[in-house]
Amino acid sequence: MSSGTPSARPLAGRVAVVTGAARGIGRAAAVALAAAGADVAGMDVAGPVSPILDFPPATPEDLAETGRLVTAAGVRWSAHVADQRDIAAVRAVAEAVERDLGGVDVLFANAGIQAFKPLLEMADADWHDQIDVNLTGTANVLRTFAPLLVRRGGGRIVVTSSTQGQHGTKNGAAYSASKWGLIGLVKSAALELGAHGITVNAVIPGLVDTALTRHQDRYAQAIAEAGRTPSGDAAADERTAVEALRAKTPLGVPWVQPEDVAPLVVFLASDAARMVSGTSFAATAGDSAHVTA
Repeated sequence: MSSGTPSARPLAGRVAVVTGAARGIGRAAAVALAAAGADVAGMDVAGPVSPILDFPPATPEDLAETGRLVTAAGVRWSAHVADQRDIAAVRAVAEAVERDLGGVDVLFANAGIQAFKPLLEMADADWHDQIDVNLTGTANVLRTFAPLLVRRGGGRIVVTSSTQGQHGTKNGAAYSASKWGLIGLVKSAALELGAHGITVNAVIPGLVDTALTRHQDRYAQAIAEAGRTPSGDAAADERTAVEALRAKTPLGVPWVQPEDVAPLVVFLASDAARMVSGTSFAATAGDSAHVTA
């Protein structure tokens, strides 16, 4: 069967918006959606987000590389730099996408940040920046783009939550709270938007091999959760964290790849998932077995 047949390109003729598109899961999903035939609009802050983060921010060059990979699939691409905390900026992106690509059929609300700080040591930014980006920012994206899907006569919304949105996280209360909140947002939106032919679901990545995971704070958190003490040496702590994470994960890997998550997004965006709404799909290398609900 050739790659040009409808079954091989189930999203042909549709327009997908991906936030956090510059790298990681966002890039992998944008490329997978394009391979499935969708035109893609990628949104990313493509710059510094918060001083609480100890990993480098995405760049305009990263977003441009996503665009290169998307257009290689023979579909249309548009890039948009915006901070989802700024709902006016998000609305400007929505207007541009609707004008330039004709409408929106699929929204993958993926952008987010992660940092670690014990509750007893938190500064205001440690809490507010993660809640504002991950929860309020995602709500801004849904509030802005959902009316475009209504005008289109229906569509698909997929939100990136986390396994840490299903259990507590030592030294990661702000992140867990934001990702738990997204599950509530997804379920509530599914109840409200179903009448308009819109499905709303979450993807649950485990630890993923991205900038969000491959840095010292995340290694230290994984080591501490395993009951050990970080050394402060990034290379040594990475080795220790990998050992701890491999032991915890049923499939024996420390993290999954962004490309392991992207097929879930394509499925949930497709007609095959037309009766799937208000739920979550996980790619965690088996870590989901530790979640009790």
